[in-house]
Amino acid sequence: MSDATEANGTAGPAEAAGSGAAGSGAAAGGAAGRHVRVVLVDDHRMFRTGVQAEIGQTAQTGVEVVGEAADVDQAVTVITATRPEVVLLDVHLPGGGGVEVLRRCAALTADTERPVRFLALSVSDAAEDVIGVIRGGARGYVTKTITGTDLVDSIFRVQEGDAVFSPRLAGFVLDAFASTDAPPVDEDLDRLTQREREVLRLIARGYAYKEIAKQLFISVKTVESHVSAVLRKLQLSNRHELTRWATARRLV
Repeated sequence: MSDATEANGTAGPAEAAGSGAAGSGAAAGGAAGRHVRVVLVDDHRMFRTGVQAEIGQTAQTGVEVVGEAADVDQAVTVITATRPEVVLLDVHLPGGGGVEVLRRCAALTADTERPVRFLALSVSDAAEDVIGVIRGGARGYVTKTITGTDLVDSIFRVQEGDAVFSPRLAGFVLDAFASTDAPPVDEDLDRLTQREREVLRLIARGYAYKEIAKQLFISVKTVESHVSAVLRKLQLSNRHELTRWATARRLV
């Protein structure tokens, strides 16, 4: 499926198969008699494909994947067009991150008749990421280590209005919201992709470009491109300013 197709909310082969299942045996929502319409928002195509394969067998799981998106603009377009019950939302996305998607979809979240509910699904368990999307309106936050079975269960719980968190994050979230010094949303950091954040941390730790390339299994030229993008987005001039910026935010 191309990104253009995703932005238009048009179903690709896998989604079309899911829609067909929903129209027959899956109309009853799978073995448990449940059914939920879901949109996947993640900037990694392979991850979206994996999630689709894991949970998108509608006749068995009751989950119908009705759309996908790879960045903020696509996400808002697809969510508005399809009006799913649940959105699986990555935290770090091109165009402003998951928080920006939540901000632009606030009216859909607040709709009392047909609310669109959001479940963050991210590799990150950083405090600023968790608190940012929960403050933004997400109903839960699970990490990408979750099993397919548990993810399906989490989706249905969020559909029903429950708050869902990975076990390790539940106590942390309660503590953070009880605290008066909960970490604020960092809009500057949210402009960066996950890969750019990885490169940023390694640069701030003093790694050379060749060392970063080796550690991340990418080319030196790609490292240079990521560094240039980070400097441009953060409006910094060189790696020394970048290091100070990262250190001040305790990212090193």
